[in-house]
Amino acid sequence: MSLFHGNLLVRFNAGFLMLASAGGLFTDIAGSFFGRGPEAILLGDAPGTGIGFIEAHGLALIIGVTLWRIAYSRSWHAFLAAVHVLLGTANLLFWQFFIAADVLVVGYVTTAAHFLFAVAHLAALAGSARLAAQSSH
Repeated sequence: MSLFHGNLLVRFNAGFLMLASAGGLFTDIAGSFFGRGPEAILLGDAPGTGIGFIEAHGLALIIGVTLWRIAYSRSWHAFLAAVHVLLGTANLLFWQFFIAADVLVVGYVTTAAHFLFAVAHLAALAGSARLAAQSSH
């Protein structure tokens, strides 16, 4: 993968993380503190459980902003693949939350995006490694 395309993938990923996590944080805060939105049903009897939602979406936002601003390196592909495997797997393991909050479309879209980004970053990493090996010969 060329430097341009690798950087474009990282930037596109950063944009996705910023947008999706900001929406998640808004929903987390509304459900945790105001009893509003789709998470209200999940957090109504135990609002303290919202800490996990807020931490996860807050960290995703921090990662997105950081990656938007940082210089490109092919090592970011491994980092981002790991981030998306973690987030996508967490979505699958806790799929019941999407059902209970009646936000299945959000679950389908974000989970698919996480695994698509993981595959794209692994492919970019493999392609970069192949190019580096060829240029060293």
